[in-house]
Amino acid sequence: MKETPEQRSRTMRAVKSVDTTPEMAVRRLVHAMGYRFRLHRSDLPGKPDLVLPRLRRVIFVHGCFWHGHDCARGARIPKANRDYWQSKIGRNVTRDAAHLTALQAAGWRAAVIWECELRQPGLVRRRLAVFLRVRAGAQRGRPS
Repeated sequence: MKETPEQRSRTMRAVKSVDTTPEMAVRRLVHAMGYRFRLHRSDLPGKPDLVLPRLRRVIFVHGCFWHGHDCARGARIPKANRDYWQSKIGRNVTRDAAHLTALQAAGWRAAVIWECELRQPGLVRRRLAVFLRVRAGAQRGRPS
């Protein structure tokens, strides 16, 4: 059954930007690893999903479709209104890159976890462990 424009509009309005299922999965993972974090700090570029201020690390959890990932779900563009969606996703990708550059310039390290990567939580956990690891001799939470 084909979805009407009104149904599609209602579906798209219901898409959340915070507390998404993938974001909650990453939060649980990082918390279980013993790290504590802040959420969605608006004073940082891109309003990162997780912020570890003492380590100067941030984590973004990106939905594959919305942020133009190169996986099967991210590469799929809706058939209806293709130009709009390609333009919108293109702007998201450009904006994401600008945020990562601004964070790096401000002395922050950033990681992006893609929604599709969460199908392999062990792999994501290992990747986060490497990303969050601080040199053994570091003092006062300074990154290595």
